[in-house]
Amino acid sequence: MSHCHNISLKPLPGSLSGVSLSISFSKTSPLFSFLRCSFRRTRFRAMASHVVGYPRMGPKRELKFALESFWDGKSSADELQNVAADLRASIWKQMADAGIKFIPSNTFSYYDQVLDTTAMLGAVPPRYSWNGGEIGFDVYFSMARGNASVPAMEMTKWFDTNYHYIVPELGPDVNFSYASHKAVQEYKEAKALGMETVPVLVGPVSYLLLSKPAKGVEKSFSLLSLIDKIIPVYKEVVAELKAAGATWIQFDEPTLVLDLDSHKLQAFSDAYSELESSLSGLNVLIETYFADVPAETYKILTSLKGVTGFGFDLIRGTKTLDLIKTEFPLGKYLFAGVVDGRNIWANDLASSLTTLQDLAGTVGKDKVVVSTSCSLLHTAVDLENETKLDQEIKSWLAFAAQKVVEVNALAKALSMQKDEAYFSSNAAAQASRKSSPRVTNEAVQKAAAALKGSDHRRATNVSARLDAQQKKLNLPNLPTTTIGSFPQTMDLRRVRREFKAKKISEDDYVKTIKEEINNVVKLQEGLDIDVLVHGEPERNDMVEYFGEQLSGFAFTVNGWVQSYGSRCVKPPIIYGDVSRPKAMTVFWSSMAQSMTKRPMKGMLTGPVTILNWSFVRNDQPRFETCYQIALAIKDEVEDLEKAGITVIQIDEAALREGLPLRKSEQDFYLKWAVHSFRITNCGVQDTTQIHTHMCYSNFNDIIHSIMDMDADVITIENSRSDEKLLSVFHEGVKYRAGIGPGVYDIHSPRIPSTEEIADRINKMLAVLESNILWVNPDCGLKTRKYSEVKPALSNMVAAAKLLRTRLASAK
Repeated sequence: MSHCHNISLKPLPGSLSGVSLSISFSKTSPLFSFLRCSFRRTRFRAMASHVVGYPRMGPKRELKFALESFWDGKSSADELQNVAADLRASIWKQMADAGIKFIPSNTFSYYDQVLDTTAMLGAVPPRYSWNGGEIGFDVYFSMARGNASVPAMEMTKWFDTNYHYIVPELGPDVNFSYASHKAVQEYKEAKALGMETVPVLVGPVSYLLLSKPAKGVEKSFSLLSLIDKIIPVYKEVVAELKAAGATWIQFDEPTLVLDLDSHKLQAFSDAYSELESSLSGLNVLIETYFADVPAETYKILTSLKGVTGFGFDLIRGTKTLDLIKTEFPLGKYLFAGVVDGRNIWANDLASSLTTLQDLAGTVGKDKVVVSTSCSLLHTAVDLENETKLDQEIKSWLAFAAQKVVEVNALAKALSMQKDEAYFSSNAAAQASRKSSPRVTNEAVQKAAAALKGSDHRRATNVSARLDAQQKKLNLPNLPTTTIGSFPQTMDLRRVRREFKAKKISEDDYVKTIKEEINNVVKLQEGLDIDVLVHGEPERNDMVEYFGEQLSGFAFTVNGWVQSYGSRCVKPPIIYGDVSRPKAMTVFWSSMAQSMTKRPMKGMLTGPVTILNWSFVRNDQPRFETCYQIALAIKDEVEDLEKAGITVIQIDEAALREGLPLRKSEQDFYLKWAVHSFRITNCGVQDTTQIHTHMCYSNFNDIIHSIMDMDADVITIENSRSDEKLLSVFHEGVKYRAGIGPGVYDIHSPRIPSTEEIADRINKMLAVLESNILWVNPDCGLKTRKYSEVKPALSNMVAAAKLLRTRLASAK
């Protein structure tokens, strides 16, 4: 009598789909021998793939246009919600079709995921007059954008990315309550479409650590002391998700990659211990990203009970690989982030597969889930929409949609189902990129290598330079200026589009742009602004405009990435060595200066910002690429000076955001970033005034590096952060160069009064000398309307004049 045996092939415990198959056969049959060998090889290799998060805007920025239409009163809330629902459905379907097992939900947002969490917790600041109940669009968008009567909440960079989040304002008196059921609604929405998803929540510890004390709350207030107040709301959300049928839940805890002290780590440990009973019966993933997880944090994180899996960024967190190989908890899942969520280069599949196989040997073959390094929010949406991109360069790239396919291909290869054709096509593209002559320019490499012997400082100190510049420029006390761009009307955008498409002649284009510059100059003269700008009507984007004129850059048509709210940027791709074939801005700046007797700023984007706001080649260190860009900008600065431009602004809006998250790596970055800026202007005369501008960031911890940039004048974001920037001067830092902390927030449509701006200037005068203080908005005016810009600038100039009079009479 033959012995019969059953083998059941089942999906991963807690996985989101799969087939259970039972086979009966005789032990002596040839089929048994074959299956026994095959099963030994494959039974622990059930394919598992995961995506941390996905872009929300849509492949053609559908959400952006729907939001702006709604904000302008041209469409209803229902119409906005319909666009959003269609986008969510298509994203989930795309991932399901690609074979992704762990599909995220609740990563969609109408503005920002941290703001969504603020809504979920009912943590609405009192000024928005919320009276309880489910938070709707009116309160939600007022928090994000401000309204006619109250300003928006502060916005700041999301870690070291170009994405911005809305900073929660918390204190001991906040009454947290479950006030937005979005996470549960979106889970149910996906389920109704036949898709099982993993709901994603910003974790409670990261939420608190990313918050700030509200106005009137002691700055020393411990935000983590609120953990016991928010955990009950998280428990309610978890209970609802469980009741709705969720089997997995993902908590994003990116602050775990920071240098956290033992008190913060204890709070993290306590929070998840407190949640443990509520999470019972659910598979729990804690996701980290953007850097290595420090060794002590890793130990605490991986020893948590009640957690099923841990997600790590293995692109920017290569040291975490060593920690995993040394010790990983038995029976837990490793969500291995081997596909880069922050760049657009195709994955080196062969190399990633080797890494995954090594990890499988450590943690167990059935415990590795292939994932992205972070949310794909930070990359472009779909390479398929790039019909004009050079074919060779295109073969080197992967956008979000392609990265989803890469994740699944790696998961299949790890489970012995390798798509040989896909892998070999990938290997060919990797080889072509390494050997392509268009990537390397020996002259550029040599010039950049020669920079390392000098620190490129201007010969005279800043105080002496400011004296020389004042003799030439003859500016009043508290001089007024703007940051660079003026509103970009639909007509202006149309003209640029038509010129690009060769539908209008160059003569017609130049004539139109010249008229626009003339209008902007006359407007500023009429407002009595002291140092003018030409308004940048010829520019689409402050980085793309320069990249288009530099060698080594490629451009997309639809490679948009969300920056904040509905605002998207289209980062250039730096694929090769960078140089400047010819002057880029001299024609327009000279034209603008010829229209006025007042100083006209030459407007450039600095090398660090061009670097940080581009998709950068990953085949050489970032600082080498930055030095190459610095040399190109240096040529432009010197050409502007020769053309008679006496004030040149070199924007370094993104210098702070490139700062590594770990303190041990920050000095090196700041040295080469600041050095790159100095390279651009080290050759100009003392009488040429060099300005720089910086956007939303926390500058206090790098103020000495900012001073080391040695610019003559720095304009800097300030208004949305309750003058947080000024506190550094209260603490005794002596700033000798010119400085213009922004006096009003241009990211909100709200028009500040003269009195409000004067009050802001007064706060600045309490810590800064009047002879170095400049008066300017926070940022460029490109995204605003003229109906907002004119009265706001008029009030700004009136406030500066009011303060000048007061200062003069006080002498």
